[in-house]
Amino acid sequence: MENNIRKHWEDIYCTKDFNEVSWYQENPKTSVDLILSANTDKDANIIDIGGGDSRLVDKLLELNFRKISVLDISLKALEKAQQRLGEKAKIVKWINSDLRKFETSDRFDIWHDRALFHFLTSKKDIDIYVELVKKILKQNGYLIIGTFSLKGPEKCSGLEVRRYSKDSMEKVFSKGFRYIKSLEEMHHTPFQTTQSFIYNVFEKVE
Repeated sequence: MENNIRKHWEDIYCTKDFNEVSWYQENPKTSVDLILSANTDKDANIIDIGGGDSRLVDKLLELNFRKISVLDISLKALEKAQQRLGEKAKIVKWINSDLRKFETSDRFDIWHDRALFHFLTSKKDIDIYVELVKKILKQNGYLIIGTFSLKGPEKCSGLEVRRYSKDSMEKVFSKGFRYIKSLEEMHHTPFQTTQSFIYNVFEKVE
């Protein structure tokens, strides 16, 4: 199963350019704004889950954040980001891993995930995700998670997804987290279509 998923994403990043995937954002403003509203300490330890070839890392480096990790199952996606950043890529910790197998001794102030979580469709995988956040997010650290809303698509990149509301996301993270806020956003894809996202922010409290 893991190998199939890894191959799926490797094939996408090997055959499509950065602006040929539906999730592409030239400026990930919402993610940046939510991170800044949670923590402006430039030494905050931030991990971008499923970050791939996202421009979020570029923006965080421009804002002088110094402790950034980017995790993705696709090595090609990470290589593309590193090539784009050049020398700046050396500042970032790049992690090529299936999130469900990810282990680290690092602890993070901010866990950011735009569009990975909604690909986890089984209860087992969702439970693994929640437990991992609990384990590696620091006390009073922030979870920022963007998924398709109930008005979003049912599939993405050929894969089934789960769609979420504020209430259903609160239920997933009901133990050990304090709900802070949510917002919905229409994402305009490079193909002139729109996708409805919902962002939820939580604080780890136990």
